[in-house]
Amino acid sequence: MLTLSDSIGTHGGAEELARQIAQRLDPDRFQSVLCATRFVPGPATDRVLDSLRESGTDLIAMQRTGSLSIGAWRGLLAEMRRRRIDIVHSHKLGSNFWAALLAPRVPASVFVAHEHTWSYEGQPMRKLLDRQLIARRADAFVAVSEDDRRKMIEIERIPPEVVRFIPNGIPDPPSPRASEEVRAELGIAPGRPIVGMVATLRPQKAYDVLIAAAARLRETVPGVAVVIVGGEESGTTQERLRLEALVAELGVEDTVVFAGFRPDAYNVINAFDVGALSSDFEGSPLTVLEYMEAAKPVVSTSVGGVPGQVVEGETGLLVERRNPALLAEALGSLLLDPERARAMGEAGRRRRRELFTVDATTRAVEKLYLELARCAVRR
Repeated sequence: MLTLSDSIGTHGGAEELARQIAQRLDPDRFQSVLCATRFVPGPATDRVLDSLRESGTDLIAMQRTGSLSIGAWRGLLAEMRRRRIDIVHSHKLGSNFWAALLAPRVPASVFVAHEHTWSYEGQPMRKLLDRQLIARRADAFVAVSEDDRRKMIEIERIPPEVVRFIPNGIPDPPSPRASEEVRAELGIAPGRPIVGMVATLRPQKAYDVLIAAAARLRETVPGVAVVIVGGEESGTTQERLRLEALVAELGVEDTVVFAGFRPDAYNVINAFDVGALSSDFEGSPLTVLEYMEAAKPVVSTSVGGVPGQVVEGETGLLVERRNPALLAEALGSLLLDPERARAMGEAGRRRRRELFTVDATTRAVEKLYLELARCAVRR
């Protein structure tokens, strides 16, 4: 079977989950191949390449530079035919589009498209592609939250029987380093309260709202640090510059810390007092699950699948999007009540370990593959 993804998961939750699933498929039932269509070699990939080798997952590394790169796709098609790929599982719009074109041209009997998140607002061409191309050719179209499934059916008008909900999960992380060491790296003094957010720097994540909330939060929680952990998407620099300009405009240079991309984000999360997410829209963010696993209370906008992850008042607090005042109030309420924050964090860890493991996600995907393969045989 072939997993089709933009990258091998050094950046981006969707790509990481795609790789995690590919690595964990039952080797007695599936010969797993991962194709990274925009593979970029470098130090960040070495650790991931080692884990792929250890799991016995083959890698097809494409280095396409444009959205078309027809020659690269022809090469992949030839490789799929050579390997006699019979299951294709693609992740996110670009890969879903190309898989919808390629899967019928190989012996594949099963094609699964996987949507991880988008706003479902505007973008008529995307809705058209999802409904008229991808959904028509896919045996199943996976949604990562019940909210996404509803929107795919109601807004995109994809047939309900095609859309399957499979919750995201994460693996157990390594034991984190001491929070004091991470604080020292970031230049944050011991005992200083920390709110942190881990996400790629892109407009969807609404870091501007978090920064505006930081300006309010420092008035009620003196000395608070707001740590932003994440790099920009490949080839872009404007979002970091825009956010730095906002920090300067609001005069919160001594409050907001840009930590950049961290392959060991779990170490930084361990130093947080509260994990934040200010996104305008989400699917089922792995970041929230990582906060929960680290026993950190979550304060997030109530978007997408987040209400299915965070239990309001029990494992965290949910606020409306684009409201810095409410975000600051929720963050402050937990920073000023450490006992409540600690109880929420512990409850979140229990919930994550019970409901949101990558092994459970993988078993659900395997079950879907086998169900669809049986149906294909009967066709």
